[in-house]
Amino acid sequence: MSPTRHAAARALLSDPLTNKGTAFTAEERDEFGLHGLLPPHVGTLDSQIERRRKALEEKESDFQRYAFLRELQDSNEVLFHALVQSDLPRMLPLVYTPTVGEGCERFSEIWRRPRGLFLSYPNKDRISDILADPAYDRVKVIVVSDGERILGLGDQGAGGMGIPIGKLALYTACAGIHPSEVLPILLDLGTDNHARREDPLYVGWRAGRVRGQDYDDFVEAFVSAVDDRFPGVLLQWEDFAGKNAYDLLVRYRDRLLSFNDDIQGTAATAVGTLLAAIGRTGVPLTEQRVVLFGAGAAGSGVAEMLVQAMVAEGLDDRSARARIWAVDRDGLILSDVPRLPPQQLRLARDPAEIAGWNVSGQNMISLQEVVANVHPTVLIGTSGQKAAFDERTVRTMAENVERPVIFPLSNPISRAEAHPADILEWTGGKAIVGTGSPFGTPGVTQVNNVYVFPGVGLGALASGATAISDGMFMVAARRLGELSRTDHDGLLPAVTELRDVALEIAVVVAAQAQAEGLATAEPDALTRESIAASMWQAQYA
Repeated sequence: MSPTRHAAARALLSDPLTNKGTAFTAEERDEFGLHGLLPPHVGTLDSQIERRRKALEEKESDFQRYAFLRELQDSNEVLFHALVQSDLPRMLPLVYTPTVGEGCERFSEIWRRPRGLFLSYPNKDRISDILADPAYDRVKVIVVSDGERILGLGDQGAGGMGIPIGKLALYTACAGIHPSEVLPILLDLGTDNHARREDPLYVGWRAGRVRGQDYDDFVEAFVSAVDDRFPGVLLQWEDFAGKNAYDLLVRYRDRLLSFNDDIQGTAATAVGTLLAAIGRTGVPLTEQRVVLFGAGAAGSGVAEMLVQAMVAEGLDDRSARARIWAVDRDGLILSDVPRLPPQQLRLARDPAEIAGWNVSGQNMISLQEVVANVHPTVLIGTSGQKAAFDERTVRTMAENVERPVIFPLSNPISRAEAHPADILEWTGGKAIVGTGSPFGTPGVTQVNNVYVFPGVGLGALASGATAISDGMFMVAARRLGELSRTDHDGLLPAVTELRDVALEIAVVVAAQAQAEGLATAEPDALTRESIAASMWQAQYA
């Protein structure tokens, strides 16, 4: 066999998009010159799945399983996705939350092979050249992060790449986006996490974070290059710090097809799950009293979508906002606090409203004091503050509400505002509980963005949408609420049904894009059948 043919055979086995491992047939081994490079056994995808599953379960920790799956993805994409899709309840916590948090913290330890793109500040003038690689010609979905606010863990620098990689694995698993059509990107603008920067194994750019105009100019260069290289691509902003998250969403949402999952995806998932919960309590949305703990990107996004939902059900904007109390690390957000960011200013309460409250008289009004005075029906946590929903606060809430709805949504588990088992104990089992991470507590729903963002992305792409509107996320939230389960204690469909959920949401999102004049695809492409037919299944060609 010629050296060229040998090189082509090895390239076929080295590329995770073309490698089949032992599943190459005898005919393919003849055609591509693979004899000798593979053991003689000709396997099937099913047998490969079982072999990898056995090896996975022999690992001693979930982090080791996470690393194992990352290596499998880098060697054989079809087998990786087939394994994930074969058991979503088992695999999703390993591929994404909660294990991805540790995966980001220890990313430099386990980095082996290139996946996605690291666009570092020193290469700011090379972005277009980097994106020009023909390997990316099929890209339809990009998830990008700058690593500054990874889950509730803060600045992880280049380790934040674990988030785009994980999110895109879910796009493939749930929305059927082909693995050659996704591209994870990390904007490496340095890190202010000294432990990461001083780690001799750290793979990122060893500098403090670039900020201000230099930061804005870099992101502008990135967006311009993406817009030129990938017309119509869906770009998902992920885990940017609060102010940057809002600024980038506002600046670019009408310039290219894009959304921020922390702001909009979290909001739609939380509101959809809340609609399912209040369907069980019997209290209309317009009569809910909501206390929101944590008013960063995620919390503010939830609040704004709640306002939109209440307005759609008959309240005016002012009345809707009057039913939401936002609490941050400095206590209840009040309008007389100087230099509030715009998203918090819209949620701030007039100090005159609380003149008659029974409070300690200190400089801040605590979460517990807000709960004691407001008697909320709903308590949502997006703060990243472990154990913020303490026993006194939860018991106080339950004393005044027949069926309290309590959602400690912060990820990973180490940052959750409360353990769901504790909430159920403190409320005598009355609470309806949803959590951001999977705890395995019976009757508790995982309020995971994976219920929304894959379907939103699929619907936007199927419709050829020119922008992703608030209305598209609102119909996604409402459809999720309509899919509420009544045959078990949980609020949302089982994780095994995530592909069906993505399809349901994609259909209503595509229809909303058409209704708003944002769709460019022909009507035939917007049908359930057409969208379902576009969803890739993990199998060898």
